[in-house]
Amino acid sequence: MIILVTGGARSGKSTFAENLYKDEKDVVYIATSKIWDKEMEERVKLHKKNRPSCWRTYEGNYSLVNALGIEKNYLLDCITVLTSNIMYDMTKGKKYIDYQLQNKVENKIYEEIYSLIKAVEAKGYNLVLVTNEVGYSLVPDNHVGRVFRDIQGRINQRIATLSHEVYLVCCGIPVKIK
Repeated sequence: MIILVTGGARSGKSTFAENLYKDEKDVVYIATSKIWDKEMEERVKLHKKNRPSCWRTYEGNYSLVNALGIEKNYLLDCITVLTSNIMYDMTKGKKYIDYQLQNKVENKIYEEIYSLIKAVEAKGYNLVLVTNEVGYSLVPDNHVGRVFRDIQGRINQRIATLSHEVYLVCCGIPVKIK
């Protein structure tokens, strides 16, 4: 089963996603965050503290299939951070990202997630993917922000088509939309 969970910042999407596995011990938490500063370090510590200690953690943004082991349940949190990390790596701080490079970035992100989904399905495992709904906010005032928003929106659409179920979480309330 592939489940996509989306929602705005602090909507409760991660909590909902984690609760889907509340009775499971064989879970791998695929963490995509990189620790850049003190705030991010504290966020990561809080996330780790809030999930069961028996869950294994795999940290990374590339070769996500390497997270697969004997466990049957996987939770990737989150696609949005994975997108920003890969976009950052591939654009090397450019102020303008042409459409050709945007397409390469989007396809690399999709390839990483698609490969993970297909590997999970081949083994008969379960995967919950968490992502941000970025289309409900203000239009970014700069080119790179708009490129990120557009890529993330398209990635969400593409992953939703591969998912068996999709949930939108708003104010801590999940609504099944697929």
